Amino acid sequence: MAVTLVIVLFLFWKLELIATLLNLKSFATEIPANLRDLWTQDSYDKARAYSISSARFSIIESTFGLMLLLAFWMLGGFGWLDALTQQWFTDSPIRAGLAFLGLLFFAQYLIGLPLAIYDTFVIEEKFGFNKTTPKLYALDQIKSILLGIVIGLPIAAAVLWIFATVDHAWVWAWLCVSAFQLLMMWLAPAVILPLFNKFEPMPEGELRDAIEAMAKRCEFPIVGLYVMDGSKRSTKANAFFTGFGKTKKIALFDTLIEKHSTEELVAILAHEIGHFRCKHIPQRLVVSIAQSAVIFFLIGLATNPDGAFARLLFDAFGVASISPHVGLVLFGILFSPASRLLGIFSNRWSRKHEFEADAYAAKHTGSPEALITALKKLTTDNLSHPTPHALRICLDYSHPPLSQRLNALEKLR
Repeated sequence: MAVTLVIVLFLFWKLELIATLLNLKSFATEIPANLRDLWTQDSYDKARAYSISSARFSIIESTFGLMLLLAFWMLGGFGWLDALTQQWFTDSPIRAGLAFLGLLFFAQYLIGLPLAIYDTFVIEEKFGFNKTTPKLYALDQIKSILLGIVIGLPIAAAVLWIFATVDHAWVWAWLCVSAFQLLMMWLAPAVILPLFNKFEPMPEGELRDAIEAMAKRCEFPIVGLYVMDGSKRSTKANAFFTGFGKTKKIALFDTLIEKHSTEELVAILAHEIGHFRCKHIPQRLVVSIAQSAVIFFLIGLATNPDGAFARLLFDAFGVASISPHVGLVLFGILFSPASRLLGIFSNRWSRKHEFEADAYAAKHTGSPEALITALKKLTTDNLSHPTPHALRICLDYSHPPLSQRLNALEKLR
């Protein structure tokens, strides 16, 4: 099993490398004829340079991650760490499990931190995106760690306790985690997001009036319409819809408002409302919960001390005793290639939803023109790849590439 998994992990790394190289090759040195109204040669060259830098960094990051995993695995790291934490907490398997998970993930965080810093303060800085100060970056990291402790440890402890003591543990663990995910959807807009960004109510004026008029036409109840201070971290722009019930928020980055006209912003918000009115959000939620049920069933097999599959898995990673905390980690490694394949179908479904939301926005704003202009601006401002390769689209794109979205919108004229 160990040899098979190593081969599979290597093949998926190779697939990522091929997709990255093909994607770079598809970024032509000359502006494609159908995009010459979108780019100047200087901005196009800058976007190409950004793609090259990001691709090189991605290759280094994925190669380093794979080599680190294989080295830790082959040197018996999983078995050593499990034995160490069990020695620390001989009287409490739950605390031993939390120590195992905490040390493993914190070590992974520390090792990845220099790469994340380089990405933010070198690559993003070089191309004019980064606005994060070292102080703000450090505060973000501290907040994220504290949130992981406050939120992550209790849910991890609950899952470990369930798998250690409860019959049909996978069912109860799935229900526990699903309930937690729903709770976080309610809490995140009201409690967690404001820890990182300021959300100011959109002031009265032309933009708010236009958005409210459009929302009324769409029969969409606006619970909260906010401007988020995204500019303190990046020049990149976005808008998003989050939460449900009374915690629903539509948030526009301040950078988005600065760069777009009222008509374009209304079209962008109509697209976000389109996801709501087309019932994309509950559809994705139901599928996500169903997928997690399958995953927890498989985790149950991977952590069953009397099961042949669990014994085979633990032997492959050199771990003597079968336990829920180690089983969660080993299953995550085992499942990562399958998750990558499932992501292909998930992304394809998401791209279909994006086309539907675009069509909804074009219909309810009366014309696709404003959305077309907005999408073009977003592509050029964010230095996005204008003509990504089909393999990269298949693997990673949850949104259709610009050319496909424009073609679909132009048919609605």
